Amino acid sequence: MAFPLNKLAASQFIGQANDGQQMYLTTPKPSRAHHLPFHRCCGLTRHRSLLLPSASVVAISAWRAMATTSSGGGNSAGAFTTIKEKVIFEKEIKKSKFIAIAGPISNEQSAFAFLNQVRDPRATHNCWAYKVGDQFRSNDDGEPSGTAGKPIQSAIESSGIDRVMVVVIRHFGGIKLGTGGLVRAYGGVAAECLRNAPTQLLKSKVSLGVEVPFELLGILNHQLQSFQVADIRQDYETGKDGIAMVSFKVDFDQAAELEEAIKTNCSWDLVFYR
Repeated sequence: MAFPLNKLAASQFIGQANDGQQMYLTTPKPSRAHHLPFHRCCGLTRHRSLLLPSASVVAISAWRAMATTSSGGGNSAGAFTTIKEKVIFEKEIKKSKFIAIAGPISNEQSAFAFLNQVRDPRATHNCWAYKVGDQFRSNDDGEPSGTAGKPIQSAIESSGIDRVMVVVIRHFGGIKLGTGGLVRAYGGVAAECLRNAPTQLLKSKVSLGVEVPFELLGILNHQLQSFQVADIRQDYETGKDGIAMVSFKVDFDQAAELEEAIKTNCSWDLVFYR
């Protein structure tokens, strides 16, 4: 099935149907007054007609998958405070030993890796909570419901620290603390552990991609280095003669400035993707 072109639409070639007809994806064409600085790959917002050979479509799809996979999942762009390194705090409460261990994490996978690293199989309980952006999880590990994991989570929220996991290990000393005592014990040692932790302010990074002629790769790389971008990748199989797809990650608040610097120094009608 072919989508008709008209004067108000920009088109993207996306493949060929079984009957031989070429297929296009049409998107509204922005007016000159609403010209956008980025040619976004999500929805492919463009400002002129674009015919992409199949190899180029594959290259962009691969870049999209890479950007999604490496984004950290569920983390919105912005600045956040996290801890620099693993921190341990110990306290004895009515003969039970509580050991709180906090560590920086980037996603759920790294959280469970941290848990496996620090948990003590000999302990009575290994209770935990973590925060990654808007994602929270906690576990009471056998303690009465809501008396361990939730207090640890509350301590994390109150600290203002993100991308962090706190595991509180308890070695039972023979005296029961009661529901209120457990809440105070787990929440208290978690909060004290985080108060003792050295912190740092980090900026989230956004993934960008740009199509660039081979002869401009040197200029592009110089600009990328000056902005200290990360995870630079180059794909030469774009289906366009002499054109490479370069992807990278940059601090969220420098993306627009970097795009303008690249455009100015390359003096070329470059196509950017987010």
